[in-house]
Amino acid sequence: MFPKVPDHHKPNMPLVPNGLGVIYVLASVAYLFALYYFNEPPASNNVSSALTLAVCILFGGFMGLLDDWMDLRWRYKAFFPLLASIPLVSLATRLELRTSITIPVFGSVDFGLSYYFIIIPLIVTVTTNAVNQLGGLNGLETIPPAIPIIGLMVISGANAVLLYVPLVVWLLLCFFNFQGKIFVGNTGSFAIGITLAAFAIISDLKSVLLISILPYVFNSSLILLNYFFFRAR
Repeated sequence: MFPKVPDHHKPNMPLVPNGLGVIYVLASVAYLFALYYFNEPPASNNVSSALTLAVCILFGGFMGLLDDWMDLRWRYKAFFPLLASIPLVSLATRLELRTSITIPVFGSVDFGLSYYFIIIPLIVTVTTNAVNQLGGLNGLETIPPAIPIIGLMVISGANAVLLYVPLVVWLLLCFFNFQGKIFVGNTGSFAIGITLAAFAIISDLKSVLLISILPYVFNSSLILLNYFFFRAR
C-alpha cells in the first residue's frame, strides 16, 4: 500500500514502508475537525484554535508529501512553511496574543507588530525544518518531537485537548518507527514539526518552545554548515 525504501541501518537493507506520516495527518485532522464541530475548546472572536491547527497540519503533510514524491530542493523546503504560518498570523492578530517572548539572558522582549508578521513565520519555518532534519536514524525523526509536545501539553491548560488523539497516533508511529518497521517520511516529519510550532503559538508558549528545540536547531545548523561547506569545495 505504501511505497517501500531500503533501511540503510540494517543488514542487507530490507525494504520498509515509507510515508506513514499520512496516517498522523488524517487522524489529527479528523479529530480536530470533530473538536471544531463540538466547539472544543470554545472559539474566541470567531477564531477556532482547532481549525487553525488542522489547517497547519494539513499544509505540513501536503508539503511533506510533495517532498517524498518530488524530492524538493532545500530552497523550497526552507520557505514553504512560511505559507503555513498564515492561519497562525490570523489567529494571533484576532486574539491579540502577547507579542513578547521571554528569551534567556535577554529577558522579556516585546516585538510589537513584527511578532505577527516576522516572528511567527520564523518560528514555524525554523521549527518545521529543524524537526525535518532529525531524520537519519530509526526513530530520530519521531521520538524527539514527541518529547517537547508532551511537555507543552502538560503546561498548556485547556488547549491540551487539541493534541490528545494526535499524540496517541504519533506515539504509535514512534513505536514502529523506532523498531525500523516503518518510516513516517517527510509527510510525517513536516506535519509534526508544524504541529509543534503551531501548538506553541496557539498556547502562547513560545519561550518553552524556544528552549526545547535548541538541540534540534543546533543539529540543523551543523547539517546546513556541512552541506554548504562540502558543496563549496
